[in-house]
Amino acid sequence: MKIPKPAIKRLAVYYRCLQRMKEEGKDKTSSKEMAQRLGIKACQIRKDLSYFGEFGKRGVGYNIDNLLEKLKAILGLESVWRTVVIGAGNLGKAIAGYKGIKEQGFDIIALFDVDRRKVGKKVNNAKIHHIDELEEFVKKNDVKIAILSVPKEAAQQAAEAAEKAGVEGILNFSPRVINVSIPVENVDIAVSLKSLTFQIIRRKGKEK
Repeated sequence: MKIPKPAIKRLAVYYRCLQRMKEEGKDKTSSKEMAQRLGIKACQIRKDLSYFGEFGKRGVGYNIDNLLEKLKAILGLESVWRTVVIGAGNLGKAIAGYKGIKEQGFDIIALFDVDRRKVGKKVNNAKIHHIDELEEFVKKNDVKIAILSVPKEAAQQAAEAAEKAGVEGILNFSPRVINVSIPVENVDIAVSLKSLTFQIIRRKGKEK
């Protein structure tokens, strides 16, 4: 059965929501409560979860610990994913310096850049290496994910280098579509901002 990509993305949102509920001391929840917190329909949550089995009982709801464990397994978060950042500019350093990433199961262990003046410096204990060292480093350290934060003109070449090095997936922050045979998740900040401005304008139109 093919699972829609938007549904997979929403699972990660559900996981984060459940984590917050657990931190609040809650042990049970319902699709209705989750929907209210997330601003989506309860039926959408039930439909997304139904792709992977039955996790709750009608009229009873979900056990938060149990659902967290199920989603953790589905999302592959039972182990830590070794990750590198390609592009040690302002964005790359900000990503590597964000401690919350490791808390979610992604350990950024190194950065790579073409600028030799940056080599040897550290960001949140992750050392910056020259891009020429990427393949050897990936193989030696069993790196699974590469995060691209390079200019758009360098994105395709960087993605190909990551694939050749042996990473299994790419998170692409560069404003360019890249073509490789491994999974790619694109993060386009400009597109998200345009979506936000559309919603703001639409909301203002409804208020008039």
